[in-house]
Amino acid sequence: KMLGSILSLICFDDMKRLNVRQLIYQVLNFAMVVSSALMMWKGLIVMTGSESPIVVVLSGSMEPAFHRGDLLFLTNFQDVPIRVGDITVFRIEHREIPIVHRVIKVHETSNGTIKFLTKGDNNRVDDRGLYAQGQYWLEKKDVLGRARGFVPYVGIFTILMNDFPQLKFAVLGLLGFFVLLHRE
Repeated sequence: KMLGSILSLICFDDMKRLNVRQLIYQVLNFAMVVSSALMMWKGLIVMTGSESPIVVVLSGSMEPAFHRGDLLFLTNFQDVPIRVGDITVFRIEHREIPIVHRVIKVHETSNGTIKFLTKGDNNRVDDRGLYAQGQYWLEKKDVLGRARGFVPYVGIFTILMNDFPQLKFAVLGLLGFFVLLHRE
């Protein structure tokens, strides 16, 4: 208790010593960091053609290729056809969370539309049971991107923050607090 009291006094003492000009500078500095991160994210979206260029694997359905917590880098260039073996990230109608699975079958209809079927490497059956009711194939419009690279287990922190929302608010609060206190 006493250590916590001492730390809070030190932090609030630093806050009291900031004059208005320094406080405004720190707030603007924080806003610049946030806007820079957003600009980099938008730049990635443009460069990769994917509305979500980086995703985290949330389940073990793609093991041994990808594990829960792996960070995937995606591209979604419209002129590149989808082939059997591609690892796609797709979104099902009325479902919020995208799915990472491999294309196991490609079907071209008589009018030239390409449809495909997916399956998790660690699953016994294809994904038709996951698709929207009455949907038997995916189309290009369902795809957020195709995996082009990954970093193992880096996304586990994202999973922890989603599983424990208090952790997310604590981390964001601490980051904001330290940015305001940092004087450089």
